[in-house]
Amino acid sequence: MTQSVSTPQRQLPASTVISDDDSATVDVEVLGRALLGKWHDIRLQARGLAGNDALHTPAGLTHTEHRLRVMEQLKILVDSKAVHRAFPEYVGGQDNHGGNIAGFEELVVADPSLQIKAGVQWGLFGSAVLHLGTREHHEKWLPGIMSLDIPGCFAMTETGHGSDVSSIATTAEYDAAAEEFIINTPFRAAWKDYIGNAAVNGKAAVVFAHLITKGVDHGVHAFYVELRGDDGFLPGVGGEDDGVKGGLNGIDNGRLHFDNVRIPRTNLLNRYGDVAADGTYTSTIASPGRRFFTMIGTLVQGRVSLDGAAVAVSKLALKIAVQYATERRQFNGASDTVEEVLMDYQQHQRRLLPLLATTYAASFAHDELLAKFDDVFSGADDTDENRQDLETLAAALKSLSTWHALDTLQECREATGGAGFLAENRLTALRSDLDIYVTFEGDNTVLLQLVAKRLLADYAKDFQGADFGVLARYVVGQATERTFNRSGLRRIVQTVADTGSEKKSAIALRDPKAQHDLLADRVATMVAEVAANLREARKLPKAEGAAVFNQNQHDLIEAARAHAELLQWEAFTRGLDGIDDAGTRQVLTWLRDLFGLGLIEKNLAWYLMHGRLSSQRARTLGEYINRLLARLRPHALDLVDAFGYGPEHLRAAIATGAEKARQDESMEYQRLLRASGGAPIDEKTVIQRQKQNAKAAGKPVKSQS
Repeated sequence: MTQSVSTPQRQLPASTVISDDDSATVDVEVLGRALLGKWHDIRLQARGLAGNDALHTPAGLTHTEHRLRVMEQLKILVDSKAVHRAFPEYVGGQDNHGGNIAGFEELVVADPSLQIKAGVQWGLFGSAVLHLGTREHHEKWLPGIMSLDIPGCFAMTETGHGSDVSSIATTAEYDAAAEEFIINTPFRAAWKDYIGNAAVNGKAAVVFAHLITKGVDHGVHAFYVELRGDDGFLPGVGGEDDGVKGGLNGIDNGRLHFDNVRIPRTNLLNRYGDVAADGTYTSTIASPGRRFFTMIGTLVQGRVSLDGAAVAVSKLALKIAVQYATERRQFNGASDTVEEVLMDYQQHQRRLLPLLATTYAASFAHDELLAKFDDVFSGADDTDENRQDLETLAAALKSLSTWHALDTLQECREATGGAGFLAENRLTALRSDLDIYVTFEGDNTVLLQLVAKRLLADYAKDFQGADFGVLARYVVGQATERTFNRSGLRRIVQTVADTGSEKKSAIALRDPKAQHDLLADRVATMVAEVAANLREARKLPKAEGAAVFNQNQHDLIEAARAHAELLQWEAFTRGLDGIDDAGTRQVLTWLRDLFGLGLIEKNLAWYLMHGRLSSQRARTLGEYINRLLARLRPHALDLVDAFGYGPEHLRAAIATGAEKARQDESMEYQRLLRASGGAPIDEKTVIQRQKQNAKAAGKPVKSQS
């Protein structure tokens, strides 16, 4: 969240206006440094580690073999001190929260199973102890967690409740006489499910359960619970193996259940809520709701890291697909002897370059998210407002980037044909592994609803005390004078100004302020319309109010998606200011415009129905996007090379230059054959000569049937 939906946006830098100069070139080194971001040294270190053969997993392993291999790989990470940066210095860490996430994200290029297994151990289990516990807990357990002596689980999700954490059914009831909590999963749907490390490796878990003391349920809290000894599960603890999954089979996901498992009172991770020996509950946060969201909010780094990992995988896939598309030749419509490179076909550009533009937008947005995360968790700028902004921004960007990664992997697989389906080229395996990213650490649709509720809350603050008439006029005004003055779209005069002039339409579309206003106005209008629809719902009985909300849920989520896309566009635009090389900045500006205009094209029906674009300008949009594609085509390889992933990261046969070697061999063979004079004559040539000879002799042309 950069600001509430109705406040003016900052002025865009003039340097982002597009030029007609087609002589621009990309400085790959300059761009690569910019993409590495603030923690560039750590990213490079992590990439060096990710290129290590020992961290790679060959195709075809059984899930049992894969699990064993990944567990051994975790030990390599420990020995490399690659996963401890975020922990406190007093237990051997570095208190470097942003750098920790930056390095962790790069592990996905080695093996997504390795990245997520590491994320379970240190990013979830370890971080829960760190952020929900106190120094006593840190000194007791973090050294063993960091060294992997205590492999652990993050036991939040239940079979019956996934994203709805406040409704989980596991209980932790306090027994004052024994000074112990009693952990129970009272029925099958309360079992902890899909829990990484639970099936085989986990010796302990942070278990989320309702804290009950003196007959009062104080809501969900976190407890440190030992699971296994040398001989297996401890008394009262049980579990099952989730078995083979659709991806990430290097992780031993499983189920856990508890039957009157007793733990010491001091195993409550009590940073935000504590229970005295006599059972008295105290908390520094009086509101149960605010306390719950504060505790859950400390675990936001999972969403931050998934956003970055999804962006990294999109970069990998595009490097593979674009490399292949610049080498693979298919059909020879423009020449009798040389076939066309795939990337020269407009439709192939349409398939890959918009995905490339979105990946750059997501990359710049992630850099800003990571900086905000570090500001909050390092304490440099830790306020309630910043924590709320961080949670909302992480929810918005994680949703878009993980969906985008799946779309990118699928399109790149199709764009590389049968070669892309081979395991040796990784696209199908990455697609399977990334599939779960869209529903874990928060289902994307649920996360967007969280974002939407924040937008509504900001909107309500701006219009606090306004009556329905004011709100109604605001909504209507989106299509009339208020929009004309507020956003600068000047929709009313577009039809006249654009008539008969495609050039004027194109100039208007490439103006960054016009793009921004179109994107921002759509968000504001969508939020205002939903807010007006829901305004009276809070006065209705609960069931009726819920029904009204449900009737507007789709529109609410679409508004959140539009808001997240706007945030990406703004981040991309700010990212351009960090590029000093003029040619590189020019090419990236074209790429930014492709992203922005692609969003407008995707939602063109909305803009037309709401009167935000004239039909003349709408007709120009597709043609101008095609012009951008043609301009970007010469720079496609440079743009993916700037991602900085080498052969040791790609590990895809079609991205090694092998295809170019095959094509060169084919063309050389055909050239030598033609030069020898021994090449067979094409049948069509024979027929054509026969027709010419017959015509010259005045004879009828015989049929070849």
